[in-house]
Amino acid sequence: MTAAYSGLADPRAYVRLAAIVRQQVTDGTLKPGQPAPSITRLSQEYGHARPTCGKALRRLEGEQVLTRIPGLGYYVV
Repeated sequence: MTAAYSGLADPRAYVRLAAIVRQQVTDGTLKPGQPAPSITRLSQEYGHARPTCGKALRRLEGEQVLTRIPGLGYYVV
């Protein structure tokens, strides 16, 4: 990913959602140790299907921005 690429203009919804959550982590809205928005919350807030929201969170887990704790959800690293 280049420095100029944020993902917000990407046509894929999961990439845009991941960019929104990543920005919240970057700007300090979400701090390390805090829970990330749930799949349900992202789905309700942004109007995307739950699988799309889950894919966005898994993408951030792969980028090591979030970590998943089974039974509890995703947390900011």
